[in-house]
Amino acid sequence: MAPLRYLSGFGSEFASEDPRCPGSLPKGQNNPQKCPYGLYAEQLSGSAFTAPRTHNRRTWLYRILPSAVHTPFSPVEQPYLTHDWKSSDPNPNQMRWHPFPIPHINKEKVDWVQGLHTICGAGDPCARHGIAVYAYMCNTSMVDTCMYTSDGDFLIVPERGTLHITTEFGKMDVVNNEICVIQQGMRFSVEVDGESRGYVMEVFDAHFELPCLGPIGANGLANPRDFLTPVAWYEDRKVPHGGYTVINKYQGKLFQAHQDQSPFNVVAWHGNYVPYKYNLENFCVINSVSFDHMDPSIFTVLTCQSVKPGVAIADFVIFPPRWSVQTNTFRPPYYHRNCMSEFMGLIKGSYEAKEEGFRPGGATLHSMMTPHGPDAACFEGACNAELKPQRIAEGTMAFMFESSLSMALTEWGQKTCECVDAEYYKCWLPLKSHFNPDWKPE
Repeated sequence: MAPLRYLSGFGSEFASEDPRCPGSLPKGQNNPQKCPYGLYAEQLSGSAFTAPRTHNRRTWLYRILPSAVHTPFSPVEQPYLTHDWKSSDPNPNQMRWHPFPIPHINKEKVDWVQGLHTICGAGDPCARHGIAVYAYMCNTSMVDTCMYTSDGDFLIVPERGTLHITTEFGKMDVVNNEICVIQQGMRFSVEVDGESRGYVMEVFDAHFELPCLGPIGANGLANPRDFLTPVAWYEDRKVPHGGYTVINKYQGKLFQAHQDQSPFNVVAWHGNYVPYKYNLENFCVINSVSFDHMDPSIFTVLTCQSVKPGVAIADFVIFPPRWSVQTNTFRPPYYHRNCMSEFMGLIKGSYEAKEEGFRPGGATLHSMMTPHGPDAACFEGACNAELKPQRIAEGTMAFMFESSLSMALTEWGQKTCECVDAEYYKCWLPLKSHFNPDWKPE
């Protein structure tokens, strides 16, 4: 099979047509009286019509049938998907989860949508304000089924297994150490090769953007050209008797409609509202080359900003392999109490501040103003280590979903999930006082 092709750029104006239908994009206008090849013109708006041009997001799709051709929606039960943040009592404790269990295919077939589990979140999609964090654990592909969310944008982080994602814009493969973003309203279907697991962050407010670089300059962190968008691909496939299911996540609930044709019938498209993926290995790390441990904001890949300048609804932050060269510095992450909520996951390897207990496919949550930091073994080792240039996090990729919102745990995330580590707090108990009132400067 030929490798998939992609378009390069972030927030760019793209244009793509399936090579089987050359000239399928209308010339010089968006919705002619008759589109080439007898196609329908349909606009997908990701922002208000009157949003400033710098923030205006929309794409024109030229498809075999409009997306409106389906039966009425009806509710679908998915017991682990919820935005009811009041279903469980508040819990300010440090939380850690061992790797989330993947259902065995011999016992139960679970696709990507069925495998979504809400861990924590805040806000309300009805008010277009908030965030939700999920784990997905699945073992089978979505067959004649697609999904879209009316509530926000999905940022998907695979930890185990490749995701073969078909969208209305084309196809993309998302492997371990890559991420993808599927924005509000975009229909997609996920195929897997076997047991698959990962993390999802959904933002309700706005879309992800690249962080401002400020005095860093014009280059660094995640470079725009490394973001990849699929090229147009279509199938003109009939699925008789309403055999194709469209799942809509709407106001935190799932609904399904049926139709007689594949939704992936877009022959051509143009615009700047697109799905995309990014390889985390392409991140250009910025760090201190003199002294002190820098704030983790220097590792921000994508951000969804609030209306307060510099305050994020959500940041996606990574901790990639890098050089550590600071002099006279405690090099691991410092002890911290934060006005933000910090959800961390591990894609591969072992995290420097807690090499025991925090494993790939697991997670931690340090809620707003909840103390956290290196465990006792890390502290003692770093305080006495020889400070020479050192490669750290080699073979590792940890990440953080950081939010200005106070995220609440769901019933499943707090109690029902069998992988909650009830002894997480014990990693700090061996820390001892080194205070010496007779200390004198050297």
